[in-house]
Amino acid sequence: MATGDEFWSIYREALPILVIALGGGLFAGLVLEGILESVERFPGLLVMVPVFLATRGNVYGALGGRISSGLHQGLISPRFERNDRLINAVVASFVNGIGISIVIGVITWLALFIIGWDSAALYEFVGIMLIAGLLTSVVMIVGLLAIIFAGYKRGYDPDNLVGPIVTTLGDIFGMLFLLFSIGLVEVLVG
Repeated sequence: MATGDEFWSIYREALPILVIALGGGLFAGLVLEGILESVERFPGLLVMVPVFLATRGNVYGALGGRISSGLHQGLISPRFERNDRLINAVVASFVNGIGISIVIGVITWLALFIIGWDSAALYEFVGIMLIAGLLTSVVMIVGLLAIIFAGYKRGYDPDNLVGPIVTTLGDIFGMLFLLFSIGLVEVLVG
């Protein structure tokens, strides 16, 4: 394939998903407005938001890269089936996603404590991050695999899809589940 043809192929495949990602980012911003009301109840909450969203991209971007490579090499079929490579990649991402969420809660609380800023209790931060991390992990894994597999079956290069898919799903569901987990922790803690 000529360089110009390859450029246009990548552009045609990536542009629609990038437009969807733009809409998803705007939606996530609207959800952030809803979280702002909870900042008084949980001081320091906003410190966790960018870190939480960034780690969704890091953890599940790595998963997407593994899946994409597996598809290109023929080691993974583009469907949900028992495959040790797929299972290992998914389990590792799930554990990393939840583990890093807990670490975010602990480090945020510790950083705020060290610099002397007001903060919510450690268990509140960890609870919010654990719930949001668990829920986003499930949605990110299922959503990422479903979209990559569907795109691959239609002839799209999964490498062109992984970044925008991870960003969009991570922003939308990360913010929604943060809002949900804040409300749940608020109810449980009372």
